[in-house]
Amino acid sequence: MPVARLPDGVRRHSCAGALLGGRLAARYRTHRARLFSSASAAQGLFLTASVLLAAFSASPVTGAFRYALIVVLGISMGIQNAAARTIAVPDLTTTVLTLTITGIAADSVLAGGSGSKAGRRLTAVATMLAGAIIGAALVWHAPFYYPLLIALALTIVGAVTAYLLGKADPAWVRARA
Repeated sequence: MPVARLPDGVRRHSCAGALLGGRLAARYRTHRARLFSSASAAQGLFLTASVLLAAFSASPVTGAFRYALIVVLGISMGIQNAAARTIAVPDLTTTVLTLTITGIAADSVLAGGSGSKAGRRLTAVATMLAGAIIGAALVWHAPFYYPLLIALALTIVGAVTAYLLGKADPAWVRARA
């Protein structure tokens, strides 16, 4: 059975997005709400392009539309990872779920740890599993662009919420020491 391999374009464009996200992180490193809202807004621009590309392409997506989707989604993913890395919410990694699962096992009572963070980590795993199941159902039973449209809507809601809640400069927006 052949092994699936990510096209080089995915890695390359994800790195381009990470550079953009890194620039945003450097600018807003001390204010988590501004970083989250600005990174989400930038990601929203690329998700908007992906929704339009998917909506106007044939199903299944082929040729130029496929590669254009790889570009815009790769950049979007890079922005998200760079911002999430800087914000550093404990045990809530976005694309490296393996680290969270490893933390559950490695810090468990069976491994000699306290197991104190297992609930938070299991919640993160369950949340991502639920999202994957919903996304898979949408991919199979709805037009191709629906999952992208939902991702765009959630990203916009998150950006606006962080912007509005962060305006008053509450304690949670300050970078952790």
